[in-house]
Amino acid sequence: MCGIAGILRVHPAGTPVPAPEVAIPETWLDILDESIKHRGPDGQGRFRDRSVRADGTVVDVALVHRRLSIIDHAGGAQPMVLGGLPLRGGSGATSLRGGVWLGATWGCSPAAERQATQEPDGSSRIAVVFNGCIYNHRELRKELQAAGHRFETDHSDTEVLVHGWRQWGPRLIDRLDGMYSFAVWDSARTELAVFRDGFGEKPLNVLYEGQELQSPALAFSSTTSGLLKLRGAAGLHVLPASEHLAVLRGWIKYGFSQEGASPNISPLYTGSCRLLVQDELHRRDPRVEPESTTAGWWGVALQGRNVEWTADDVESTLRSAVRSRLDSDVPMGVFLSGGLDSSLVASLAFREGRELDAFTVRMPELRMDESDCASAIARHIGIRHHIVDCEARPADELPWLVEQAGVPFGDSSLLPSFWVSREARRHVKVVLGGDGGDEMFLGYERHQAIRPLGWLARLPRSLRRRAASAMWPNASSRSLRTKMSRLLNASAASGYKELTAVFPAPFDWMLGLRSASHHAIDAQSDLHHFGMTMSDEMTALRFDLMFYLPDDLMRKVDTASMAVALELRSPLLAACLARKAMQATVGSLMPGGQRKGLLRAVARKYLPAEIVDRPKQGFAIPIGEWFRTDYGGMKQLLMDHLNSAEPWGPPSLGIDLNMKFVRQMLDEHMGTGPSGRIVRDHSQRLYMLLVLSIWAKWVGRL
Repeated sequence: MCGIAGILRVHPAGTPVPAPEVAIPETWLDILDESIKHRGPDGQGRFRDRSVRADGTVVDVALVHRRLSIIDHAGGAQPMVLGGLPLRGGSGATSLRGGVWLGATWGCSPAAERQATQEPDGSSRIAVVFNGCIYNHRELRKELQAAGHRFETDHSDTEVLVHGWRQWGPRLIDRLDGMYSFAVWDSARTELAVFRDGFGEKPLNVLYEGQELQSPALAFSSTTSGLLKLRGAAGLHVLPASEHLAVLRGWIKYGFSQEGASPNISPLYTGSCRLLVQDELHRRDPRVEPESTTAGWWGVALQGRNVEWTADDVESTLRSAVRSRLDSDVPMGVFLSGGLDSSLVASLAFREGRELDAFTVRMPELRMDESDCASAIARHIGIRHHIVDCEARPADELPWLVEQAGVPFGDSSLLPSFWVSREARRHVKVVLGGDGGDEMFLGYERHQAIRPLGWLARLPRSLRRRAASAMWPNASSRSLRTKMSRLLNASAASGYKELTAVFPAPFDWMLGLRSASHHAIDAQSDLHHFGMTMSDEMTALRFDLMFYLPDDLMRKVDTASMAVALELRSPLLAACLARKAMQATVGSLMPGGQRKGLLRAVARKYLPAEIVDRPKQGFAIPIGEWFRTDYGGMKQLLMDHLNSAEPWGPPSLGIDLNMKFVRQMLDEHMGTGPSGRIVRDHSQRLYMLLVLSIWAKWVGRL
C-alpha cells in the first residue's frame, strides 16, 4: 500500500522543447510528493524520463512514489524500472532516485523477447509506480518465469507488474487478483497508462489539460489535494463555475459521486484504464465497453443472474480469498464490528493459523454500540481484542478528514472508521475487513424494497407523485411512516438509487438541486447506457456494486485507513467471489427472502447462532444527537459553518443553495422552530451540508 503520483507532458513536433526539469519542474513533483507522504512513511522515490517519437514529438514523464512497506522490504522500493539506460538524451533526461532499477537488460530470454508486444532497443524502459497488493503475485511470477523472464527481487508483487506489462501489455490486468491503482510508463510506445481495480479499493485521480496548453499535460495522484494544488501552481485552465456547480449538485444529493468535485480533476473509473497516446487522452470504461480488455468482472455484471450458488461453493471460495489476503511480511489484524461479515472473515483468518489482533470502536450511544457483541465474538474465535472509544472531540478532526478525502464526502461513518484505523495502526500495518458483504450477498434493508419499487413503477407517475406528497416523513428516520415516504418518493423519482440519496425527493428540489439532478451521479449511473431500467431488481443491485460500493464505501475506508498508513484488505471483494456473486440468482443469495441468507448459511459453521441471526445494525454514529447536544463540539462546528457569511466558500465556486430551507432543516432537527419540538430528523442532510461547507472553504484557500 502506497501513494503514487506522476506528470506527463507532450511537446508536439516543431514546438519549442524545454529542458526536462523545466518541462516538469521539481517543485511540481514536490507538491505531489507532499500530498501523498502520509500514505507511505517507509520510503520514497522519483523517476524521470524523456522519449522522442519518430515524428519529432518529445514526451516527458515523471513518477513519484511513497512506500508503505508490506511485502519484500528489501526489494520492493519504487519506482521500479525495467530496461536499459538511454542511448541519447543527456544525463538529465532519465534519472531514478530511491527506486529499483532492474538492470540494463530486459530480464527475459530471447524467446520471450520475440513473444513480447514490441521489439525494444537498448534505450527502452518500462517504469511502474503501484499502490495496493496483488494477491496472486506468486502464481504470476511462476508463469512469467516459465515464459523466460528473470526476476531480481525475492518476492515483490511490484516486479510482477513490470514483467507482466512487458509480456502482456494492457491485458495484464485481466490476470490480476488484487486491489490496485498503478501507472506504467512504456518508453518504446511513448505511452503512459494508468489503471484502477474493479471495485475502486485503491483511489486514483486524474488531471488532464490539453486545450489551453501548447504542451498537453496529464497528472495523476492517489489524492485529490495534490492535484488541486498542482493545478494552481501550473496555472491550468479551470472550467466555469456553472459546470462546476452541476457536478457538485450530484455530490450534495448523494454524498458520493463517480465524478470529481473539482474542475478538470476526476477519479479514474473503477476497472478501467486511461492512456495518453500521441497527444490525446483515451479512456476505456468497461461498463460502457464491456468487450474491452479492461472489462474485468463488469462484463459478468452486465449479464443475467442465472447460477444457483450453494453454501459449500461460497465457503471454499471465501476461504481461498481470506488465505491469499494473509500474505504479509508485517503484523496483521482484523476489524471486528460485531456484524456477520467481519466476524466470519476474522474466524476464517484465525483458522489459517495467522496471529491476529481484532479492533472495534465503541459508540457512546448504546443503541449503536456493538463492542460487547464484538468482544463475545473475539472470545469465541480466540483472538486478542482492542476497543477504542469515540474521539471526545470529533469537531477537531472532521475538517482534517475532509481535506484528506479532498471531496465533499457525505458519509459520517468516516469518523469512526478513522478512529478504529488509528488504534489498529498502533499495533499492526495490515487489517482485514468485511466490506462488500452486503453488496455481494444482498444485506441491506433497501434490497427488500426492490420488488415493491417494481410494483409501484407500474402505476402512473402522477398517481405515485400524489401518494408521495401525502406521506411526509416524521421525526424518526426509522419509523414506518418515514420509510413509506421514502419508498413512495423514490418510485415517483429515479427509483432504487433514490434510496441511497442524502437528499432524496422532495428534499433535493427544496434545497435547489433539482435543476441539475441528472448530472453527476445521475448521468454517470444511468443504466440506460447498458439498455436497462432501474425498476429491474438486477439492475438495482448492479447500482450498488458499480457505484455505491466503490464511490462511497471504498472511498471511506481508504481515506480513513491511509490517513494513518494502514493497509485494509477486503476478502469479500475477491475477484473469484465477485464473479460468482454477480452471476448468482437473487433467490440463491436470499433463500426464503432472508437478507444475506446464503452467507449466513456459511457463517453457521463458524459462529454462534446469536451472532448469525442477529439483525443488521450498520456502522454508524449518532450524528443527529451530536448536533443537538454539541457532543465533541459538533453543534458549534455546524452552526459556525452554516451561519457564516459565505457558508459555501467563495462566490467563484458558484454554489448557490436555498438557505431558507437550510434554516428550516436546522429548526426542525434541533427543535428550535415555532413549535419548540423536534419535527424531523435531518441528521445526514445536515452532516452533508457541514462537510460541503468545510470542503468549499478549504478549496477556496488553496
